[in-house]
Amino acid sequence: MIHHSTAPSFEFNDIGLADDQYAVRIRNLSHHFGTGDLKTQVLYDINLDLKRGQIVILTGPSGSGKTTLISLIGALRSAQSGSLKVLGKELVGLNKAQLVEVRRNIGFIFQAHNLFDSLTASQNVEMAVELLEDWGEKRAKAAEILAKVGLASRVHYKPKALSGGQKQRVAIARALVNEPALILADEPTAALDKKSGREVVTLMQKLAKEQGRTILIVTHDNSILDVADRIINLVDGRLESDQSLETFVNTHDPKSLDRRMFIM
Repeated sequence: MIHHSTAPSFEFNDIGLADDQYAVRIRNLSHHFGTGDLKTQVLYDINLDLKRGQIVILTGPSGSGKTTLISLIGALRSAQSGSLKVLGKELVGLNKAQLVEVRRNIGFIFQAHNLFDSLTASQNVEMAVELLEDWGEKRAKAAEILAKVGLASRVHYKPKALSGGQKQRVAIARALVNEPALILADEPTAALDKKSGREVVTLMQKLAKEQGRTILIVTHDNSILDVADRIINLVDGRLESDQSLETFVNTHDPKSLDRRMFIM
């Protein structure tokens, strides 16, 4: 997975797994902003695989390139070099219209839930439902996913009448309503209190496992690390480590982690 003497490679060197068993496959991906004297390199030779059905947390200090990496995986930016395959599709070299098509198979959850204040919870989710011209069918699909995230009694509420955790649940419902194979979450708990944040990520974990979705979460929140199958650390644009949860806990200074959070 990572060509580095101290980094584990238990994912990168999997034998016998076909491409369709991965949601994301990255090889030698680098990225920069600007040109000439203003050129700034933000990602260096990234190699990474995300298996289908995994929940992966991406950590690292501010400015390490996490948001750039997740935006490239989400086809929100054009990849410049190397190879970046998402759901079997090579993204390097795609034009804007082709990137839009890739995004149709990805669910996005952000720190700012980006709900429309003038619309109800159901209407916010309905806006994301694709390929259905029948609004009655859209409404039914929205109500179904809102019930799954625990908001059956809030479908007609507007965002101002919902708590922060409930708003984020609507955002999760919107991300999941089209049954995407890949879900990208950028700091989904940053604006929530600890209890609401825990409820949100536990819900994401439950739905991902039930539906076989792959979830990549960018976070600074150590209290939610236990939902992950793997924890990847990005530092200065380079993958510094890629570990299972158990290995991560055992190799970190106990003073830096509240180990109570890992008691399930």
